[in-house]
Amino acid sequence: MTTENQKLVLKATQLVKRYGHVTAIDGADFELREGEILAVIGDNGAGKSSLIKALSGALVPDAGEILLDGAPVQFKSPMDARKAGIETVYQNLAVAPSLNIADNLYLGREKLKPGILGKVFKMLDRKAMHEEAKAKLAELGLLTIQNIHQAVETLSGGQRQGVAVARSAAFAKHVVIMDEPTAALGVKESRRVLNLIRDVRDRGLSVVLISHNMPHVFEVADRIHIHRLGKRVAVIKPDTHSMSDAVAIMTGAMDPNEHPAGAFAA
Repeated sequence: MTTENQKLVLKATQLVKRYGHVTAIDGADFELREGEILAVIGDNGAGKSSLIKALSGALVPDAGEILLDGAPVQFKSPMDARKAGIETVYQNLAVAPSLNIADNLYLGREKLKPGILGKVFKMLDRKAMHEEAKAKLAELGLLTIQNIHQAVETLSGGQRQGVAVARSAAFAKHVVIMDEPTAALGVKESRRVLNLIRDVRDRGLSVVLISHNMPHVFEVADRIHIHRLGKRVAVIKPDTHSMSDAVAIMTGAMDPNEHPAGAFAA
């Protein structure tokens, strides 16, 4: 459970992004607190994807400011965000199916062997990567994946998502952003991924969850950021608002300021 006194890990103020005459982000604000799961919801075309792209370095805003741990940052690419400790799990997983689990965890961050073999001949330290990958999967309770040498294409959808989450959790220093992590998964596999999201939060990382699945959002989120017409219109809590309230605010049918006093949590 988060409180207003908790440290802000990631903050954005008055972000703007235009594509010609189309305004994708229209003075959007965003606040993510330490050790919380913040869900981001919004109707199609609300601009939430553009907001998340700006926070993860996939999009450079035209105006506004992003603060990480209170310091201004400018991400010009996803690699910049990754270097700053922000990891993203995309809806399409972004895993390499033909590679094994360990190789996927270290994809783009391969470890070289110590000494001349690594520095001169650029030989990979596969043994170290495989041992560390197994340890990281065990930390997140992914013990159902027995063989670290298994090709990812042989795993179920939920297990593949687990690998993607484990990779992000292993290298994130501040924030893990998850884009529709339970999309196209069955009930059992969705449950496993939701537990993973909690595990990541419990390890001290802050989680941004983008999802259209309202039951999942209300089950795991500490707070819910509602995006509409390119900006944040409300931040609510599952214990003060219902799913119907969230949908009504999201679609413009309810003014968040009209909700009973004390229920609105900005």
